[in-house]
Amino acid sequence: MKNVLILAIVTGLALTANAGSISGQVSGVAGQSVVYVDTILGKTFPAPTPHPVIDQKGLVFQPHVTAVQVGTTVDFLNSDSVAHNVFWTSVGGNKKLNHNLGTWPKGERKSFKFDTPGAVPILCNVHPEMSAYLVVVPTPYFATSDQA
Repeated sequence: MKNVLILAIVTGLALTANAGSISGQVSGVAGQSVVYVDTILGKTFPAPTPHPVIDQKGLVFQPHVTAVQVGTTVDFLNSDSVAHNVFWTSVGGNKKLNHNLGTWPKGERKSFKFDTPGAVPILCNVHPEMSAYLVVVPTPYFATSDQA
């Protein structure tokens, strides 16, 4: 009976040790940030089926910062009355992963599946002042901070 009680206590402590919350503060930078749990050894996660949308509206990408899990397909929409383009020069700094979705008119969308983790600078070659960031993360445990 004593061994069963000890096992129950140890199990309870182990479960408690795995639960909790994380808090913190980012300083020294302005704007939005992405916070995520990195790769978890021995765990894989299915890609989500919903497609987040990055819209081109008012000559800006909306939202400016988007986080998605690896394997997510992102839809790029043009809601402006002018043609827009979407391209990126790298994924996670790897310039071999650059891509250009082309240029398309109002109301159309193009999709791309992101299979590599890393930061993706999103640009429009028609309007060089437009930019956004997509952060592709390895787990479903992520959040985008509010504007600082």
